[in-house]
Amino acid sequence: MSPMAFFTARLMETWAHGQDVADALGVRRVPTARLRHVCEIGFRTRGWSYVVAEREMPDVPVRVALTAPDGSTWTWGPDDAPESITGRALDFALLVTQRRNRADLALVAEGQAAEEWLSLAQAYAGFPGTGRPAGLPPA
Repeated sequence: MSPMAFFTARLMETWAHGQDVADALGVRRVPTARLRHVCEIGFRTRGWSYVVAEREMPDVPVRVALTAPDGSTWTWGPDDAPESITGRALDFALLVTQRRNRADLALVAEGQAAEEWLSLAQAYAGFPGTGRPAGLPPA
């Protein structure tokens, strides 16, 4: 793991566990531009999500376009990708860190590969967990 990837992973873990603390205390955090790091690693670990789920990753590029906390758009993936994921950056970060159930998030997947990826997205090392139950309060 490169030093930059290492630090990005630590930021993601700190953010995710900070969300756990906020949830336990019933506190809502205000999303900031720092969320981009979590979304970035969420995008970069698409392949990893398939490895730990013991599935073959489809050879289909997916474009991710997320609404940042300031209203701008963050994008990853080719502009001409046949499939896409759109929604709030916060929702994507909550999903890839498995802090919220997909049913509780407003992410839109266009295409089978995009939909499958969201069903198993995991930005952290280790075996996939069971995920969060649906119905948790909004973050």
